Amino acid sequence: MSDERRYLVIGAQGFQGAAVARALLAGGHEVRGFAKAGGTPAPGAPEVPTVTGDLADPAVVRAAFEGITHASVVLPLVYDAEQVVTFARNVAEAAKAAGVTRLVYNTNTPVPAETTPYAAYETRRAAEAVFTGAGLPLVVLRPPVYLDNLFSPWNGPALINDGVLAYPLAEDRRVAWLSHADLAAATVAALHRPGIEGTVLALGGPEAVTGSELATAFGAALGREVSYLPLEVGAFEAGLREVVGADAAAGVSGIYKWAAQSSDPELFTVDHDEVTRVLGITPTPITEWVAAQHWEVWAGQPA
Repeated sequence: MSDERRYLVIGAQGFQGAAVARALLAGGHEVRGFAKAGGTPAPGAPEVPTVTGDLADPAVVRAAFEGITHASVVLPLVYDAEQVVTFARNVAEAAKAAGVTRLVYNTNTPVPAETTPYAAYETRRAAEAVFTGAGLPLVVLRPPVYLDNLFSPWNGPALINDGVLAYPLAEDRRVAWLSHADLAAATVAALHRPGIEGTVLALGGPEAVTGSELATAFGAALGREVSYLPLEVGAFEAGLREVVGADAAAGVSGIYKWAAQSSDPELFTVDHDEVTRVLGITPTPITEWVAAQHWEVWAGQPA
C-alpha cells in the first residue's frame, strides 16, 4: 500500500531529483527530500519536507533515512573520489540501518566498460561499487544525456533565435537522449517493479540519433530549420563554469572529453527493448518532447 511506503529523494532540489519527487507525489506517495544546506532549488522543484545537510555527515544522512522504505539517489556535482565514496558509504549504511526495501541509484551518466581518466565516470563507478557491495536491494540506472540540457540559457536562445543546436558531442556520436520526466518515470518504476533487485540498466530514450538527426527532430517539432554545431568541450566548460563553478564544470566536461576520445559507438546508446522489458515504460520520442516545451521563453535572449 502506498501509505505504508515512505520515500527519500536525495537531490530533491536539483533538476533530476525534483523530477523524481514530482512523479512520486503525483502517484500519491509520501516524499521526503534531502538537499545541501543553502542550495537554491531548481525551477519546478516541489515543496516537500526536506532534510538539509551534507552527505559527508553520517548523522544527518541517518536522520534523513529514518522511517524510509524506498530511496532514490543521485549524487551532487562533486568529483573528488574520496568525497564521493564517503557520500556513498554514508548513504549505504543509513539505508541498511533503515531497512529500505528498494534503493535506486542514478549514476547521472553512462559508466564505460573500460576505466577512464575522468572523474565524472570513475566517481560514479566507485559509488556504484559501494552500493553494490553493501548488499542493498539495489537497482542502478545509467542514463545517457538529458534532453533538458538543451532547454537552458546556453542552448535555448541560439535554438530559437538562430536555429543552431550546439552541444559538445561529435556530429556522428549517436545518443539515446532522455528527458528528466522519463528519468523520473524510470526511477518510480525501478522503485516498485518486483524482482529486479541487482539490475544495472543502461537507460535512454527510444531513438539513438546523431547530431544532424537530433537537429532534424528539433526542426520538425519547431517548424523551422535547425542545424547541429559540435561545440568545443573547452568552450562548453567555460560557459558551465559560470553556472556551477570551476570544479563541477571540470568534472562534467570530462564526460564529453571521453566521448571525443572513446571508440565505443554504444557509449550513449541503450537497448530500448530491454528498458521496456525491465521497467515497463516507454520513453518519449524526441519530437514529442520538443513540441511540449515552451521555447518562446528564450526568444530575443542573447545566446
